[in-house]
Amino acid sequence: MTIENACHSHPWTEKTMLSCLAGRYFNLAAFKGDEMLGFYIGEQAGPDYTLMDICVAPSHQGQGIAKQLLDAFIHHGEQQHAENLFLEVRESNTRAIALYERAGFSHMSVRKNYYPTATGNEDAILMGLTLRF
Repeated sequence: MTIENACHSHPWTEKTMLSCLAGRYFNLAAFKGDEMLGFYIGEQAGPDYTLMDICVAPSHQGQGIAKQLLDAFIHHGEQQHAENLFLEVRESNTRAIALYERAGFSHMSVRKNYYPTATGNEDAILMGLTLRF
């Protein structure tokens, strides 16, 4: 929760986080010794996987950890023979969008006013990656 709270203006609640650690959800964390540097949470829905959350502690951002976590998410999808990978990202999060584009994700659509902000709402960019075997 410490990383979640540090990374998001409107973080998940602890209840939501705990519910995403079971069932059709899967996750991976990056550690240095005993210190968690970042994590992702994914969800399986039929043959498709969605990246629900990905966070890297602010003190460790810019070191390639998010790329490693995203690569692991993609690799997991490939290993499980997922057909498509999806994610949503705030339109203002240009660093994340660039990371996703470099990994092969493309823009699919926009969800208007999807994310809350301090002054209203912000659009979400829906991105996808079709896996080929």
